Formats: sequence, C-alpha cells, structure tokens
Amino acid sequence: MNDFLSMVDWSRAQFALTAMYHWLFVPLTIGLALIVAVMETIYYRTNQERWKGITKFWMTLFGINFAIGVATGIILEFEFGTNWSNYSWFVGDIFGAPLAIEGIFAFFMEATFVAVMFFGWNKVSKGFHLASTWLVALGVALSALWILVANAWMQNPVGMEFDPAQMRNVMDDFWAVAFNGVSMNKFFHAVTSGWCLAGTFVVGVSCWLLWRKSNVEAARSSLKVGAWVGLLGILFTMWTGDGSAVQVAKVQPMKLAAMEGLYDGKVGQELVGFGLVNTDKRPGDDLQAINYEISIPYGLSILANHDPHSFVPGINNLIYGYELNADGDTIKTTSYADRIAMGREARQALLDYDKASKAGDETAMSEAHSRIKENFKFFGYGYLDKAEDAIPPVALTFYSFRVMVMIGGYLLLFFLLAIAATTWKNEWLEKSWLHWVGIISIPLVWICSQAGWIVAEVGRQPWVIQDLMPTNAAISDISSSSVQITFWMFAVLFTCLLAAEISIMLRYISRSSKSNIEQAH
Repeated sequence: MNDFLSMVDWSRAQFALTAMYHWLFVPLTIGLALIVAVMETIYYRTNQERWKGITKFWMTLFGINFAIGVATGIILEFEFGTNWSNYSWFVGDIFGAPLAIEGIFAFFMEATFVAVMFFGWNKVSKGFHLASTWLVALGVALSALWILVANAWMQNPVGMEFDPAQMRNVMDDFWAVAFNGVSMNKFFHAVTSGWCLAGTFVVGVSCWLLWRKSNVEAARSSLKVGAWVGLLGILFTMWTGDGSAVQVAKVQPMKLAAMEGLYDGKVGQELVGFGLVNTDKRPGDDLQAINYEISIPYGLSILANHDPHSFVPGINNLIYGYELNADGDTIKTTSYADRIAMGREARQALLDYDKASKAGDETAMSEAHSRIKENFKFFGYGYLDKAEDAIPPVALTFYSFRVMVMIGGYLLLFFLLAIAATTWKNEWLEKSWLHWVGIISIPLVWICSQAGWIVAEVGRQPWVIQDLMPTNAAISDISSSSVQITFWMFAVLFTCLLAAEISIMLRYISRSSKSNIEQAH
C-alpha cells in the first residue's frame, strides 16, 4: 500500500513537473506567433525595410522558444502511456482523438509553414511569406485547441458511453467532446492569455532596449505592438475567465468551493477579496474557514451564476448533499456518501457483467448493464475511501486563484500605461521607472500564467476524469522507483533546457542591442 501511494504521488509529481515546464513555453509561442504576424503585416503594407528587421528579430526569439516547447510537449504526451496506462485504456478512444488531430493537422501545418517563415525570405513572394507566417500563428492556436479539448473533456466528460463488454468508454458524439462549454472557454482563455504573456514579454524586452538606449525606434515600435496585443489579450482573458467561472460552477462545484475556501454556501454569496485560509478547518467542524477576510458582497453569486441572489454551494453542502433555495429552504441533493455507494455499486455491477459474460448468461448481463448505466455517473467515487478524499487542496487552490486575479488586474493597468506612453505621453518612454516596470512585469506574467494552471489542475483533484476516475485508479502498474528516477532525470533535463533557452535569448537580445535590428539581414 505504501508503495502504491508513493507511485500515485510520484506519477502526479512527474506529470505536474512536465506540464508546468511545458507551459512556460506554450503561451509565449502562441502570443509571439501572433505578434510576429502583425509586425510582418505592417511590413507588407508599408514596405518599410525597418519593419522587416523588427519582424525577424522577434521571429528569432519565437523560434528559440518554439523548439524547446515542442520537446517538452512530446514528453508530456508519452507520459499518458508510461505513467497513466489505466487512464489511457479507460478513455483512450476519446482522449486520443483530439491528440491525433493535433498531431496530424496542426503540428504538420506548423512544421510546413514554419520552414517558409524562417527560410523563405527573398525565396517566395512577400504575400506568400506573410500567408505562411499567419498560418504558423493559426497552426499554433489549433495545436492549443485540440490539446485543450482533450484537457477540457477530462474536466467535463461528455459525448461518450461506457461499454462494459470492452470495459472502456467509447465516443458517441465527437462534436459534444470538441465543442462543449468547458473546452471553448478553456481554449479562448488559454490562447488570449498567451497574447497577454507575449505582449508583456515584448514590452519588457523593448523597455530593456530603451533603458540601454539601444535601437530606440525599433523598441518604441515593438513596444506599441506588444502593448496593444497584450491589452486585447488581458481583456479577452478576463472575459473568458468569467465564462470559465460559470462553467466551473456548473460542472466542478467542488473546485469553485476550494477556490473560495467556502464550506457553507448561502444565497447571495460574497467573494473573498483577501483572507488567510485556516488549514486546520475540516468539513463539519465549527472552525472559521477564512481568517482576516475582506469580501465583496454578492461577488461569488454574480461570478458563478450571474445572479446576485443565487445560491453557491460550499464544501459542506456538496459533501452532505444539501442546497438552499431563494427562500432559505433546504433542498436535498446527492451526498458524497451516496455517490461513493453508487460508485461501488457500478463497480460491482461491472464485475457481475464480466462474470455473466464469461458464463454466457445474457439475462444477467442485461441486468448488470442496467445497474452500470444507472450508477455510472458516479463511477469514480467507488474508488474513494471517504467523502473527504474528494476535496482538493483548499489552501493551494485558494491562494493560486488570488495570485492569478491580482496579477491579471496589474497587467491591465500595465498595458494601459504602455499604450498611454506610446500614444500620448511619449516622454515617459525615456523614464527609467517605466523601463523597470516593463522588465519586472516579465516574471510576473509567468507567475500569473502558472497560477492559473494550478487552479485548473490542482482544483480538480483527486479526479483525472471528473467523477469517473480518480488518480489512484489511473496509474500504470510499475514501481515507484522507476517514476522517481525519471522524475529527477526530467527535472534536470527541463531545468537545463530552460536555462539554455534563457541564456540563448539573453545572448541574442544582448547581441542585437549592439547592432541595428531594423536592418534586415
């Protein structure tokens, strides 16, 4: 048992390590692809050679990041087979489809046109080259789409039916999988947050060039493009974030409760602006959940349901199975104890189906199949020992959400400041305080991005597939020592790759600061 728990923990740690390193590169790739396409469009329309040089400067930085992002992404996909083989068997027919589309369509689209983008200058027409650059930007976004469709399905499993004869799920509605509310919100939220991150990166690097008094005109032009793309990115990120909150309230209410440290919900629930989580708090006790709380009246009800007088369930409400209506009356829901019982009944029915199948007893098979269908929506709860096992890490989810929101608010003000500096207050571009604000914003936007993924992934624990498969049922039958060895190998490898990328980028930017980047070469 101890080795099993260690195997689960180490597999989770290895996947988290790979995913977080991979997400350092992905949003910058998504955003820089768009920014480079915008800059080349300006070059195409103005026919000014200086814009060709500026485009090639940022294109090189895109290429460095793109290459390392691909390397980490490939390892991430292989881990589904090596560490999570039970998961891959259980839903491989569904989960594998968007990954296959991503590999066949978007990846090959990127690979084809990225070659033209980098090596086609003066070899193809300006129009064809511009089209290739935009197709790379589109391909990058489409890669993100199908990966996020797969991830969103794990958080809202739809468009499938369980086949007891195969003991696995099979897809019966591709469009439900591809375009459910969670996947669309997640896609636009992730892509536009990439615009925001890349915009911050471009503004920050441009501020460094201005601080060095190097390539001043190119830096000013780049800063303006980065600021406008970043502003559009943060505005759309906030808008899609609102849509994501509504989806989370609908399909993952326990995640929303953890994000707020909410144990007992009410009609007209406030939103915690600031507070300290009481880590000693447990379901059903009388301890305060949040200390030193500063709240926004009706905020969570508005965020979750767009209705200030709606009820938002807390952890206790969900576990013990009750809600309140607008009149304050208690409404009975399915408690987690009942869900565990139904999950175990579904598992037992599956065993009975297998036994009847081997005996050729079609009547017993039909009866067992009916029991499976009746209880399958809570199948995964049958693997839990107690209801409290379904509560995600509250403190980590709570603080990560607030880090994401606070830095997001800062970035909105940051882009407005940058646009003001490039539009009305040009003298600010010569001020050191603006330069340092831009430079410091670069690590902040990455912290914001990582915090968002912590909320999304830690907040849905213990589920690999929401309500259907917890992590302890999804792992491969291998020793924990094997995972530990590869964990440390990947930790060293990814750290070296990150250090190499940062080093190469810094050296390229530093070298470019000593030359004229507006001169295309």
